[in-house]
Amino acid sequence: MLTADELERYARHIVLREVGGPGQAALKEASVLVIGAGGLGAPVLMYLAAAGVGTLGAVDDDIVSLSNLQRQIIHTTPDIGRRKVDSAAEVIHALNPHVHFEAHAVRLDAKNVMSLIGGYDLVLDGSDNFETRYLVSDACFFAGKPLITAALGMFDGSLTTIRAHERNEQGEFNPTYRCLFPEPPPPGTVPACAEAGVMGALAGMLGSMMALEAIREIVGFGESLVGRLVMVDARAMRFETLRYARDPANPLNGDTPVITDLSGHAA
Repeated sequence: MLTADELERYARHIVLREVGGPGQAALKEASVLVIGAGGLGAPVLMYLAAAGVGTLGAVDDDIVSLSNLQRQIIHTTPDIGRRKVDSAAEVIHALNPHVHFEAHAVRLDAKNVMSLIGGYDLVLDGSDNFETRYLVSDACFFAGKPLITAALGMFDGSLTTIRAHERNEQGEFNPTYRCLFPEPPPPGTVPACAEAGVMGALAGMLGSMMALEAIREIVGFGESLVGRLVMVDARAMRFETLRYARDPANPLNGDTPVITDLSGHAA
């Protein structure tokens, strides 16, 4: 499964008992879709490429601007004005030519989300708006895809894994994103990054954690973040983990689900 070049490239993974040759082969066979090639998506893409994930896709219709470079480390100054997926593709190929990269320079919406996520084993959401987070979470439930989702504030962040389409050991569905956050906040109550600001290194920290959780999900070592929300406070360098459970009243996989398709997300 692994060539001589790959054995040398991934040697530090392979000597890990929890990964080994079978784990590295699983990474090579895996396909991961990253939503957003920005503050979170940039480190995610780089670390997953370095780790040897066989197929990486990125969804982003934006272009590189100067203000991105404070945190979006996959892009450089000469990339200003280029499509983010194009500059990301160039860096990923230079980092690891064994990785097949698929660029999706489109805006994610209810019409294309199912076809985009359908071809991948795992979805990582690094988007910067609630509309996309709820859309991706609902779509992953209907498509039966595991989802790793993270969010950034000014000096704080959070991360969890969603497998709401699967059942736990008790035979109950796992919690959904809507079990954590039943409804998005009212428009205007949460300032955007451009207005509030964000610490660049914090994006790198959360993006690296997303990549690590993706590798753990693919290889299968350790304890999943399903039902656990990791919260980071960068001001105090404090990490806390909140356990959460399925809400029987949640509208997606609750006792009486009312969301049965993505029509509620249509523009």
